[in-house]
This record gives sequence, structure tokens and C-alpha cells, in this order.
Amino acid sequence: MSLNFNSDYQLMIGGKLSTSETTFEAYNPATEETIGKVPNASKVQLDAAVAAAKAAFPSWRDTSLGERQALVARIGEIITEHAEAFMALLTKEQGKGRNGAEWEIGGSAYWCAEIAKQSLAPQLMENSDGHTVEYHRVPIGVVGGIVPWNFPLLLAVWKIAPALVAGNTIIIKPSPYTSLCTLKLGELLKDVIPAGVVNFVSGGDELGKWITEHPDIGKISFTGSTETGKKIMASSAGTLKRITLELGGNDPAIVLPDVDPKAIAGQLFWTCFQNSAQFCVAAKRLYVHEDIYDDVRDALVDYAKTVKVGDGSEFGTQLGPIQNRMQYDKLQDLLESIKESGGRVLLGGRSSQQPGFFVPVTIVDNPPEDSRVVKEEAFGPVLPLLKYNDIDDVIARVNDTHYGLAASVWGRDIEQAKAIAKRIEAGTVWINEIHVFGPHIPFGGHKQSGIGIENALDGLAEYTNPQTILISPFE
Repeated sequence: MSLNFNSDYQLMIGGKLSTSETTFEAYNPATEETIGKVPNASKVQLDAAVAAAKAAFPSWRDTSLGERQALVARIGEIITEHAEAFMALLTKEQGKGRNGAEWEIGGSAYWCAEIAKQSLAPQLMENSDGHTVEYHRVPIGVVGGIVPWNFPLLLAVWKIAPALVAGNTIIIKPSPYTSLCTLKLGELLKDVIPAGVVNFVSGGDELGKWITEHPDIGKISFTGSTETGKKIMASSAGTLKRITLELGGNDPAIVLPDVDPKAIAGQLFWTCFQNSAQFCVAAKRLYVHEDIYDDVRDALVDYAKTVKVGDGSEFGTQLGPIQNRMQYDKLQDLLESIKESGGRVLLGGRSSQQPGFFVPVTIVDNPPEDSRVVKEEAFGPVLPLLKYNDIDDVIARVNDTHYGLAASVWGRDIEQAKAIAKRIEAGTVWINEIHVFGPHIPFGGHKQSGIGIENALDGLAEYTNPQTILISPFE
């Protein structure tokens, strides 16, 4: 199927494309130029999407597992067939460079292929004297998937693939900042997936509220900020919806004194700044032992100076702009707070006046633990570099947050690193690596970083209800 990725962005409801009465503009964050008109779905259109998903559910639920898996795998093949167009549009609307776009689009296809191989087999819990107890995982019904702007296509797939394999139908709402790739996926799937099984609606915060309150939606899967997650949880409570929330994180990285500062500088940089640090699991607090602090600091700054920041469409760009004006303004306020507090900025610290939402890589030298740059999740390329000299002290410091998404530990002594990892209050802890995900690796947060699991069989189970069937022979 051939289609124009540069215009004609439409909703996909019940297997049909449609426009809306109102639209809003999509912008290229590197240039601030308008790149498309996004349909703003009305309440009537959302109701139509939910009705289509509800009507399609019985047939989709009763479709064989093999057929459901094959169609999910086909979604991945379609993404691969249009990979170049998706990557170009992703760079244009999200801002990330070629490497980042390849990682996201390739990952989206891979996730479909691998989730399509998963299943949750019934368990026979008892079989004695003619009495049996069976434990099943059954689909919930209509799912509402709300997707963020940092990885718009990949995180849509993280919801679509398991929802469909489990036998649900789904409504996908992309972020209003990055709706274009997701809407094009909907257009590509129009004649591939049975009508109503997958629906795509775009709009703003009001649309999200309608989704979370809708009585015919049985589950919400949301990726985004903790504050929005709290609102979604409250909004979903009226109908006791099942929820999966993957929320914010102020992720720490601990560097032990036995590493080689120069050898590790590049790894540490990308640990903190991948995707311009618009990454829920980017290391946002870098704790370095005092014995090597100066050497790590200098090596990290030297490496950062070699990284090209610019328009993602330009050859060699490694870090793109902040995706939207709202987040850009938040970062400007954070940078101003560092300046006002007298923080020592080793690199960056001031945005240029060029077009685009560019924030320079900024590294702050050992600010106080209670400063904003340490306590807040920046969600942009602003990093506090922090000194420690005692393991118990640094573990207490990294755990002193209401977040608990992920963390990393860096050191040659693996047993020591593992011992530290087990004491960190986070859902994922990497040792000498970071940002390693997989369809077979469970991912979820502790504390206010989320509820539930994504990926692996635990993630698939999130899209089901447990059902126990007990059977006795008829006397």
C-alpha cells in the first residue's frame, strides 16, 4: 500500500478514515515550522470509536490465538515495509536524529514480531476424583491506550501488540505533540486488521479525559508523567478500570571508584543524554565516587563537546531539539533556577536564540542534594553531577525520591554492584549497561513511577482478567 506520509492525517474509526470538524497544527521542533494538520476528535467521534471497538470485541476474542498473533506480526511487517517514510516523519515531528529514528522504528517492528509469539496458556490447578480447577487469562474488552511524545510509535506498539494478542480491541490516542506517525499507522492498518479492532483518535487533554471516563472502556494503558498518571487513575476509578501506568523517573546512576573514567565517559554520556534526555529511564542524577569524581567530570565534559546537537534531518546529528514548547519552557525555567542559585555549570546552561526548541547539553557540578536540578525530573539535557564517598550514604540519597523507575550501577566488582542494585528502590536496575529493553523483559516502576508491568508474559497478562473455572462431573 502506498500513501502520502506528508499530508492527509486522519482518524481511523471502525475501519474507516475520517476527518474532524476542528484541527490543530503539528510542528517540527527543530524549525518551529508547521508540518501538518492534526484532526481533533470530538466526543461523538470517540464514542463511535468505542462503539466500534465494543462491537468488534466478541468476534476478535473468539478469533483463534494463531490468527491474532499472525495479524500482530503483520503489523510489524507493515512498519518495516514503510520504515524509511516512518523514520523521515518521526524525525520531522519528534526531532530525533537518524540513529534514534532507526532504533524506534526498527524496535516497533521487532516488538510486533516477538509479542506475536507470546501466549498465556491455561493452567490446570487441580485434577482429582473427577474434579478439576482451571485457571485462565481472558481478555478485558475495550482498551484505551494513551501514548507520549518521546517515543510515539514504539510506545503505541507496546500497547497495541499485547492488547490484540490477548484478545482485546483498542483505542489509541497519540500525544497531540506527535500524532502524525501514529495516525499513518492507522491508515496503513485500515484494510489489514478487522474493522473496529484497532482505532486511532487524536486530540488534546479533553480527549484523554473522555477516554479514561468512558464506561465502555475496561482498561487504560498510559505512558507519561506521574502527575498526569494520578489524574488518569482518579478518572478511571469511577468505573474501576484496570490500569497500567508507566510514569516518570528521576533515575540515579552510581559510578564506583574502580572504573576507568576516560573509558567510561562515552557510556555515561549516553546513559544520561540519549534522545536528548527525553527518556523516562535516562539517568538524571549521576553519583560519582569522590576518588574519581574530578577525572569523570573532566572526561564527561570533554566527550560532551564532541556530540553534535542539531536538526535531526542533518547528517551527523546525534541529539535533536526538545520536542515541544511546553517542555522547552520548563527547561528554561530550570536553567534559570541553576543560575539564580549560583550553581557551577560545567557546560551549556544557556539556550541560543536560533529557531527550534534547542537546549544545550548542560552539566552542573556537584549541586546541593536539595536543589531543583537534583530533585526534579528534568526530562531534557540538564544533568547534576554529584559526589559521594560512602555506599550507605549514596544509596540513601538515590532512594530519597518518590520516583522508582530505573537505575544503573557502574563498576568492575560485579558482586558489589549487584549488592548495591538490590538496595535501590527501582523497578529496573542495569549494571554496566543501560536502556536494554526487550519484548521478553518485564518493565515497570516502583513508588510513584507506575503501576503494573509492560513486556514479557507479565505485561501480556496486564491485558487480561483472571478467570477460574471449577468443574465437577454431573451426578
